[in-house]
Amino acid sequence: MPLVWSSSIDNLDWTELAALYRAAPLGNKTPEGLRTAFTNSMFKCFVYEDDKLVGVGRALADGVDCSYICDVALLPSHQGLGLGKQIVAKLVSLSSGHKKIILYAVPGKEPFYKKFGFKRMSTAMAIFENQGEAQERGYVNET
Repeated sequence: MPLVWSSSIDNLDWTELAALYRAAPLGNKTPEGLRTAFTNSMFKCFVYEDDKLVGVGRALADGVDCSYICDVALLPSHQGLGLGKQIVAKLVSLSSGHKKIILYAVPGKEPFYKKFGFKRMSTAMAIFENQGEAQERGYVNET
């Protein structure tokens, strides 16, 4: 069955989206939180197969200076097939024209994103809701 691509949240099943993030696994995100995050994102990418959501990604962007790609997730059954590459490529394309495109990745996935031209930033910093967990998972360090 062919994949169907969409950028619309009009008929999105937010509970299905939350289940995709848990399965990916990209964390336990609530349907309400995802609705807020995706509504406030300039670029959205949803991929369906047989009316089932199998892949997703989004980018927060201001239209001029910065686009931030985040929350790229695939069902495990669709990982390793090139679909993630297509989603990231679509979001990079949609973000063209911005002075910088920033990406937040799961630790260990950096080689995947380097293929698109992303480079590690030496000045990126973050404050996480749970700093200890972020450090344990490799997102931040004390240095």
